[in-house]
Amino acid sequence: MRLDGKRIFISAAAQGIGRASALACAAEGARVIATDIDAEALSTLVDEDNRIECHRLDMRDGGSVAAFAGRQPPLDGLFNCAGFVHNGTILDCSEDDWDFSFDLNVKSMYHAIRAFLPGMLEQAGKTGGAAILNMASMASSIKGFPNRLLYGATKAAVIGLTKGMAADYVGRGLRCNALCPGTVDTPSLRSRIAAAPDPVQAEKDFIARQPVGRLAQASDITPLVVYLLSDESRFVTGQAVLVDGGVTI
Repeated sequence: MRLDGKRIFISAAAQGIGRASALACAAEGARVIATDIDAEALSTLVDEDNRIECHRLDMRDGGSVAAFAGRQPPLDGLFNCAGFVHNGTILDCSEDDWDFSFDLNVKSMYHAIRAFLPGMLEQAGKTGGAAILNMASMASSIKGFPNRLLYGATKAAVIGLTKGMAADYVGRGLRCNALCPGTVDTPSLRSRIAAAPDPVQAEKDFIARQPVGRLAQASDITPLVVYLLSDESRFVTGQAVLVDGGVTI
């Protein structure tokens, strides 16, 4: 199996891409530490081989993340998946909105990487490699979208964080990449569609911007997650990897 024997941490694993990634990594032989702030939803995350262990963890709480990491064996892989999509222009963005989005979308990655990095570097020295994967987006420094100013700013920061990490640790066996999905059919997207003045039209608009003619499914994204956390990607680092259905052609 492609992740056999690897220990991988995944945040925001209760639903959407995080949940699908936890199951995909477990199916490929990894021991998965799945975390989320939603303990009830996380409790339903079960795999047949009992490779997934679930823990409630608020990634915005640096002290809790550091304490949790201190109780864990070294990781082989870290997938920072937690995030929030703010809707609106800069005039719709309060300072509280700005702070919350950067705390969850960017600073949570800072907390996780700072907490787990020493052990990952130790593990990379023993095994020859370890991998960090950060959730970014096509809505970032790659492309601007209407009503995604704050979200795009946070995801641009994620790409910058990823490239800086890759440059700092490329000589020590640590790879760091960013995943940049297109529009994925997740519970988060469905809540945004439902909140629109015309949900039917909102869904049509989301689909229309994908040249392939449909929304992505989480299963379209997880093969890249497995690849970028596996030894198959041992020569890939510092990349913003697009899975966008042709939006940025």
